[in-house]
Amino acid sequence: MRHLRELLIDAWSWLNYKQAMAHPARPGHHAFPELNTSWVPAEELRRLAAYKFLAAYDSNQAGQLASVTSDDNHGVERRELGDPSKLIDTTLSYLLGPEQNIVVAGAEHADDGGVTSLEAVAAAALQERLRSWAVKELLPLRMQQAERCAVRSGDAVYTLAWEPAKRRVLLRTYDPGWYFPEWDEGEQDAQEYPRRVHFAWELAADPVRGLKDRVRRITYELGPIGPATAPGRTADGRAIREQVAGADGDPTLIVGDTLDPLTGTVTRTYPWAPGQPSATTCYLTDAEWLLEDLGPAHDVFSLPPGKAAYRVRSDGQVLDRLDLMVDFIPVVHIPNSIPDVGEHWGKPTLAAVLQLLDELQATDTDSASASSTTGTPIVALAGARLPIDRSTGQPLPVRVEAGTVWQLADNGRMDTLDTSAQLAELRQRVDHLLDRLASNTRLTAAGLGSLDPAKLPNGYSLQIALGPLDSLVSGMRLARDHKYMLLLRMVDRLHQAGQEWPAGESLPARIVWGAHTPTDRTTVLNDVVQGFEAGVFSLETAVRMLQEAGYPIEDIADEIERIQKRAFDQAARLADATGDNAAVREYLGLPEADPVQQVPLIDPAKADQAGAQDGQPASPPPAQPQAPEQVPPPGATGAVGAGGPGPR
Repeated sequence: MRHLRELLIDAWSWLNYKQAMAHPARPGHHAFPELNTSWVPAEELRRLAAYKFLAAYDSNQAGQLASVTSDDNHGVERRELGDPSKLIDTTLSYLLGPEQNIVVAGAEHADDGGVTSLEAVAAAALQERLRSWAVKELLPLRMQQAERCAVRSGDAVYTLAWEPAKRRVLLRTYDPGWYFPEWDEGEQDAQEYPRRVHFAWELAADPVRGLKDRVRRITYELGPIGPATAPGRTADGRAIREQVAGADGDPTLIVGDTLDPLTGTVTRTYPWAPGQPSATTCYLTDAEWLLEDLGPAHDVFSLPPGKAAYRVRSDGQVLDRLDLMVDFIPVVHIPNSIPDVGEHWGKPTLAAVLQLLDELQATDTDSASASSTTGTPIVALAGARLPIDRSTGQPLPVRVEAGTVWQLADNGRMDTLDTSAQLAELRQRVDHLLDRLASNTRLTAAGLGSLDPAKLPNGYSLQIALGPLDSLVSGMRLARDHKYMLLLRMVDRLHQAGQEWPAGESLPARIVWGAHTPTDRTTVLNDVVQGFEAGVFSLETAVRMLQEAGYPIEDIADEIERIQKRAFDQAARLADATGDNAAVREYLGLPEADPVQQVPLIDPAKADQAGAQDGQPASPPPAQPQAPEQVPPPGATGAVGAGGPGPR
């Protein structure tokens, strides 16, 4: 009888029912031998083992895993029909939506003019730069890679690195099993980052190239700004970084850094924070260690520096505490869900339904066995004359095949075993498990496409049926919104550090997700038209609503500009309200009009001569104000001078 001796509750408790997961470090455990190496910390084993379990379910290898980690000798015969992979892909599609757009707040007002026009122009310029970078770095593809990993494993990781040769930031995704944040005691929080982050994995031996088993570790670390360093070599030829000494032998500083002679602190002003000196920078280290050089006292957090072989970047920089000239760690961790209090890790989509998937696979296996006996039934013969093997004299094996004829005696009988009733029951159980799966994952039967449309009388019923899916997607996107804002801010600042983008405070940019469920475009369009005509919606809000409804609007600002160029009725009302033709031309997107030259209708010399003939002075005294010039009415034969008589 098995007794529960220990109750362990943590972020991976949903896998405790697996024997191998409950004690991943027990002696003789060989399910994941790569996790039993000395450099993997003991406190990380449960997390890494959970990632392995989930990857096995995703690739239809749960039965093989069961046969290795337990006494299930029939695990390799388990039927796995791709249900875990379907759940992951379906969740991913609803999370991402049909498209993802980078939006900088205020960019749609770039052409509006007014007090905020300069800020709007800066926002539009940043939005254009970010979108151009996203195209070059294949951001939608990287998001697909990272987010699928997050949905399956609960976590995903992005890294950003400045590439001197390409003059832009490179975006990469990493397996969360390689990600090892180093927390100080009591500082772990879901929304904060540690001051040191490691990525580590093993490199297999290569006898052809003469390479042994190694461990590669990439480390990002925040620390105080130090003196300038340059690539160098040790006595045994290893590449390292060494301090640069000045003419007097003292360490030198990087250009732009300032040393406080009283405290000895080095400060630096970063381009995104003018007027705010900082004493912190980020150091990058990329090195390899031979497995044979590591002992029981060495783990990923304490690999011996003296045994490290540092890598060299494409521009010749040795990656041994290389100063990245930024005051942040360019790593973004993406959780699949909002972490619990005090936790850093997300929860995968399959976590709550893993046992349900086991039940579904077991039922599929039983259904396959029942269908084999139904399609090829077991036949019992009585009184049949069976063929005899002439060489041995024994009856030949009997097979049920099309066209087979047996001779039966007078009292002969043939009976078949009918298992169709059991097969029908198993199919009903599969349907029940699928409904339970849709409910517990909150993907709903409508979201999984298994709901009969005839059961929904109207669109409102469909909206109610999709309610749990809406809340699921909202929570997943909420967990990611801040992370992607942080990623885009890092992209902007790394380009500033590389002196490719203008310096200045980083404006907030975010990822706008597409609609995750079908939208009634006709209803949205009617609402937008009525709301805009009634003055309830602004043009910007109306266009954004159409974009979110799935209309092919790529850029809100460009769409507004095209609309205004053809809005002649609104331009006429603007002219009536303001009487300012310049404002009307600006509204229509037309260039400024050339100034109209004033041409007098009467020659001033002739007007003076006519006034002199009537006994009037040629021109009024300078102190007397001149009356405005009047245009003669149609049919008038005389001229009207300033202060002169009427028509003659």
